[in-house]
Amino acid sequence: MSRIERVAEGAGPFTTRLTWHLSNGDTAVWESRPARKRCLLTVRAAGASEPRSRKADRVSVHRLRRLNAIAAGAFAVGGGLFAYGAAVAQFGTGGATVAWIYFVGGLFFNVGGYVSLLQAVNAPHQDDGIGALAARRWRWWSYEPGRIDWLSTFLLFAGTLVFGINLLSSLLQGLSAQQVDKLVWAPDMIGCTLFLLSGHLALVEVCHGRPGIRPRDFGWWVVSVNQLGSVLFLAAALADFTRPATGSVVNVGIANWGTLTGALCFSAGGMLQYFERP
Repeated sequence: MSRIERVAEGAGPFTTRLTWHLSNGDTAVWESRPARKRCLLTVRAAGASEPRSRKADRVSVHRLRRLNAIAAGAFAVGGGLFAYGAAVAQFGTGGATVAWIYFVGGLFFNVGGYVSLLQAVNAPHQDDGIGALAARRWRWWSYEPGRIDWLSTFLLFAGTLVFGINLLSSLLQGLSAQQVDKLVWAPDMIGCTLFLLSGHLALVEVCHGRPGIRPRDFGWWVVSVNQLGSVLFLAAALADFTRPATGSVVNVGIANWGTLTGALCFSAGGMLQYFERP
């Protein structure tokens, strides 16, 4: 069947929703996040009053279900470890134990970030001719900055890697205030910024343009909870700056509580994400 009309929606150079009409009178709607997360697109048959969902092939469904479970579990566990580390820092003895808790939690974030990118890399693509999703060959990497889902998950993964530098540097002993700011605080700020950019693109993707409130969209809740976590992480990072003159942190309490609450958001987002699957 040949395509006779196609309408694209999105923001800037990014397309987040495509609507096209098939020669048999059916109308198909592809949306970036449902296709990537749930392997679904919507088809309204000619003359039908209600649309119906159409799944991708079995290989894509099983593949993305496994990837989603791994990513969701990694963020849930990583967020839980970060929250535990922040609680120990606020109420416990702190020291090297906290740094190691954060470091292990960061490894889980690395896994979650990369697997999220794999979801975008291997998401099924729309076949305009028949109004269906078609499988891609398995890939461990791709470069597709013109896709909003790829760019969002790439920035997320990059953010987790930069956080890794921050967490690895925090294990070093005997650093001066200037060295702490360069090796620990600066990567922390960069990682938080990348997380915020990733979350903003995810909101644009799910809202098909300017971010808004969509309480009936489950994907919106997942993205919003994670974005709140990114904001809280940024607040914690700002409060964790070490003053070179005195060697003291701006506000230890805000740094710890911001990390704890932000980590709980990411853990909750991971648990929610588990149910946003094919």
